[in-house]
Amino acid sequence: MERILESELMDDPDQARAYAQGDFEAPHNEIISHFVRVFADVDVVGKVLDLGCGPADIAVRFARRYPHCHIDGVDGAPSMLMLGRDRIEQAGLAGRIRLSHQVLPTDSLPPARYATVISNSLMHHLHDPMVLWSTIKHAAAPTARVFIADLMRPVSSRAARALVEQYAAGEPPILQRDFYNSLCAAFTPDEVTAQLAAAGLNSFHVEAIDDRHLAAWGFYL
Repeated sequence: MERILESELMDDPDQARAYAQGDFEAPHNEIISHFVRVFADVDVVGKVLDLGCGPADIAVRFARRYPHCHIDGVDGAPSMLMLGRDRIEQAGLAGRIRLSHQVLPTDSLPPARYATVISNSLMHHLHDPMVLWSTIKHAAAPTARVFIADLMRPVSSRAARALVEQYAAGEPPILQRDFYNSLCAAFTPDEVTAQLAAAGLNSFHVEAIDDRHLAAWGFYL
């Protein structure tokens, strides 16, 4: 199946609310667990950059897992950021997680500042995925840990609809629609590997972590 682009921003209030209220407990916990596995025996401290933080669910989970880090989350959708700030307040993490409105590419991120860069479900929204890798190269400090998780494009529209039925049958129609569109807009592991080679990030690893997600990770050297 060829990639089908979707909107780069999820800023419709109903869309953002549906996403924030969706049941992502299992996949988001698995993303954090996968980070822990690939960066084993590392206590993440200092500044963390969360690109495309959305409603801050990953940021909150990451901050709880690594209590000595401080997270800067950036997103281009004000509706998502509003919901994210509410979630951070409810979690009691306002002193450790800061969200800001930024649309990639941006000149506002400080260069070579972040010892850890994470991102979940941003890449498939980007019409030009190289924007993500260039942002990482700008913001990551030398030897920074980088972990990017995203959806993985299935082989056909039929396979995409089967994944929606399997994992989102109980979710609102708007979330089912967005999940299908995002699957169609996602990349394959081979495509991500090619992007990394073009970005000069050949040392990064790319792997499928389940039937609908992939991860790219490594140290920024």
